[in-house]
Amino acid sequence: MEIFKEFTFESAHRLPHVPEGHKCGRLHGHSFKVAVYLKGDVDPHTGWIRDFSEIKSIFKPLYERLDHNYLNDIPGLENPTSEVLAKWIWHELKPLLPELSKIRIHETCTSGCEYTGD
Repeated sequence: MEIFKEFTFESAHRLPHVPEGHKCGRLHGHSFKVAVYLKGDVDPHTGWIRDFSEIKSIFKPLYERLDHNYLNDIPGLENPTSEVLAKWIWHELKPLLPELSKIRIHETCTSGCEYTGD
């Protein structure tokens, strides 16, 4: 069984390693959507893998670091592509959510990535 919890946040960034003149090299923002997926057995007593409110509480410190901030200023996100962001979130959450199975990032309505760990 796999569950997910979605979060949205607004952030600005720029991609420092794109070719000169590339639009993503300029400062811009996104309404990011992050889905945190957990995989595991359903507890026969509670009926769930993990309480959604617990996932929300665990994600909250990350949300506060990401929302309405400049991603490039966050250690580890100096080149904040969706791929780098997904891996960064994974490494932040995995110690707290051992059932973590996937991070899905949408940086626009039609573009994003999925990361399933190292």
